[in-house]
Amino acid sequence: MAHLIFAVPGDLATLTGGYAYAREIIRCWKSAGHSVRHIPLGEGFPSPSQDVLEDACRQLAATPEDATILIDGLAYGVLPAAFLQQTRRRWLALVHHPLALETGIAPAEQIALKVSEQAALVEAAHIVVTSPATARELVTSYAVSEQKVTVALPGVEAAGRATGGGDVPVLLSVGTLTRRKGHDVLVAALSELRDLDWKCRFVGSTGRDPAVTDNLRRAIAGAGLEQRIEIVGEVDSDGLQDEYRQADIFVLASRYEGYGMVFAEAMAHGLPVIACHAGAVPETVPDSAGILVPVDDPAALAQAVGLMLRDPSRRQMLADGAWLHGQGLARWPDTAKTISDIMEQTA
Repeated sequence: MAHLIFAVPGDLATLTGGYAYAREIIRCWKSAGHSVRHIPLGEGFPSPSQDVLEDACRQLAATPEDATILIDGLAYGVLPAAFLQQTRRRWLALVHHPLALETGIAPAEQIALKVSEQAALVEAAHIVVTSPATARELVTSYAVSEQKVTVALPGVEAAGRATGGGDVPVLLSVGTLTRRKGHDVLVAALSELRDLDWKCRFVGSTGRDPAVTDNLRRAIAGAGLEQRIEIVGEVDSDGLQDEYRQADIFVLASRYEGYGMVFAEAMAHGLPVIACHAGAVPETVPDSAGILVPVDDPAALAQAVGLMLRDPSRRQMLADGAWLHGQGLARWPDTAKTISDIMEQTA
């Protein structure tokens, strides 16, 4: 039985894909009989206060000298490289996507994050990433050796097939309301499809970036779509499963994804997907399961949504493809074992 340490910033119960990944890894490790310690690193990452950063370093320095520690990339990339070097633990970084690739950050911050993360990754004994696309990004843009990187794809739970919303097709968009998720592009696209029957549900946190949420509400009202687009907000795990089951089409216009767990979950429910050629999405969503359009192109997105709404046979074909693909996706115990094996090998 291995003793596994996983350091995660913020609240582990947060309803995002990255935190879901951490929760599932910890759950599966415990189910496999491992001794697991979770170190909460505090709030505000990747831009923590100095006090939070210093406390995170104190907690990590208090671990046994022979420990192998997995640190979520939201925090790892901004830990001082000098601290990581001097403390001399076996550091493993979990990188969902490089911090500098977050949409909407200022150029100076983007440069600072890249410099910080690149320096921190030098000190990692190994790096776990959630997609081949992120692995390539680290190798090509961060000078990381291929031999130092392992891909551990997010898992999915076995799920029943979606039954749909009835007479009016339901479009489901799951993702925190941030600029990167492209809800503004989706609103613009849907405003071009007033002549078709549809309802759309935005499921995800509205509090991460209040300005984005306010702008979306204004855009929806300005387009006269208040009765057709509902900003649902966060829902718990059971509520999210209900959302998937009662949907007909999954659509999310992300400007970048390191993997895109919600796309995998949608396909596991047999939902056809409409998304963008962004980051790892083309590798996550096969042609048999959905339609991909250029980033920031409302007209192309409207055309793809309209095609699925107007052509039920095409939609059914893609739904069948999504269901078939979804049944072969990784399961969480496999993902957790991949990571625990790496940690034991590193130790």
